[in-house]
Amino acid sequence: MKRIVKISKNAEEARLWDIRQHLTMSVKERQAAARVLKERVYGKNSPDVREAERSK
Repeated sequence: MKRIVKISKNAEEARLWDIRQHLTMSVKERQAAARVLKERVYGKNSPDVREAERSK
């Protein structure tokens, strides 16, 4: 995943840029980004949320 840095002049400009960036990403790109973040936080061997809920 390519990292992009944008320095904004204020919070409103940053918020709008963030929204535009999300809108331009494809579904596959958004899913890949979510997968990378999940692995960073929970590790590669974390259970799927759906599987964890079924076992209760």
